[in-house]
Amino acid sequence: MKKMILLMMAFVIMFSLSACGNTSGEKMPETMSNTETKTKENVETSIEQTFAPLKIAIVSGPSGINDGSFNQDIYEGVLAYVEKSPGSSVTSIVGNDEKTETANRLVADIVEEYEVIVCCGYQFEGIAATAQNNPDKKFILVDAFLKDTEGNDIELENVYAMQFAEQESGFFAGMAAALETKTGKVAVINGFAFPSNVNYQYGFECGVKYVNETEGKQVAVVEMPAFAGTDMTGADVGGNYIGSFSDELTGRLLANSLIAKGCDVLFVAAGKSGQGVFEAVKYAEDVKVIGSDVDQFDDGIFGKENIVLTSVLKIMHLNVEKQLYAINDGDFKGGNVILYADTDSTGYVSDPKRCQLSKETIEKMNVAYDLIKNGTIAPAANFNGVTPEDFTTKTVEEAEQK
Repeated sequence: MKKMILLMMAFVIMFSLSACGNTSGEKMPETMSNTETKTKENVETSIEQTFAPLKIAIVSGPSGINDGSFNQDIYEGVLAYVEKSPGSSVTSIVGNDEKTETANRLVADIVEEYEVIVCCGYQFEGIAATAQNNPDKKFILVDAFLKDTEGNDIELENVYAMQFAEQESGFFAGMAAALETKTGKVAVINGFAFPSNVNYQYGFECGVKYVNETEGKQVAVVEMPAFAGTDMTGADVGGNYIGSFSDELTGRLLANSLIAKGCDVLFVAAGKSGQGVFEAVKYAEDVKVIGSDVDQFDDGIFGKENIVLTSVLKIMHLNVEKQLYAINDGDFKGGNVILYADTDSTGYVSDPKRCQLSKETIEKMNVAYDLIKNGTIAPAANFNGVTPEDFTTKTVEEAEQK
């Protein structure tokens, strides 16, 4: 009887605590921190969660897990799980280049030593044979779908492959750049012309086009022909591609060239190469950068100033953490998944403490975010059959009239 009373008291206390949330009826501000909070609720477990220790490897290209962007965000998702799972561990494996054959060899060499292998980047698309030969191992791929020997997408039960609709986040970057530029010239700088980066580029161009058509502006997207990109099919996609995710010097030189052309907002999606872009902008006058993948506001600090206008996001860490929980709980399911704004997996930083966007710009971007989330706006992407030239705001205008 005494035990029953204690249990009842514990239940009452837990219920009381759960009721002590936001009872004011006020809507939380539309910032990405709140979006991440909502997503995080989907991956956090109860206090009674039990863990079977997992031995995890995270495999990346030469920019490693401290690139301040893509790889680091994935790594932080793994760390978040490890910190809550007694006995679990993570080891970083860094490749010498971003070639597919190097990535395949790295994974094949370590597969026997780990229970879970997290792969960072498009270069890991060719690990299907290793995954098939090791069905007891679990693989999490970020920014890559598995390919067979003929280049076709395939799915395996032990491989969860996630890609993101970077064109959505790129669209927000294009909007921010076009609404905030003073010179009327903006640019996007990428690493390789992998699909994820081309998506960013195409989305950016669509965002600028959207602002030009809806706001009556004539903002130009500047490209340096010598740095035009060639995508995975050999098609010329234009843009400004460094040709590496770990070449800071070329990143700095390319940024300086674009600044000399009059660009005052640079959207950067180039991994560690992007740090060279940041350095160039820090020593330029009246130029801002837009970060990618993660909130890069802290990277923009330069004395008493900050060069980051905003950052556009791919919520990778929470999605990676979610899959690690699924492995632990026995709910893991392989497959190829593209994550969009409707799952709070793409977006932008609008917190006034973490960006320098005007109130008017944020309001316009919030309207566009809802239109993207419900499918009214569909920016061009590398392989979605739409190019920036094809993109039109006609459907958006019709939706707003309704």
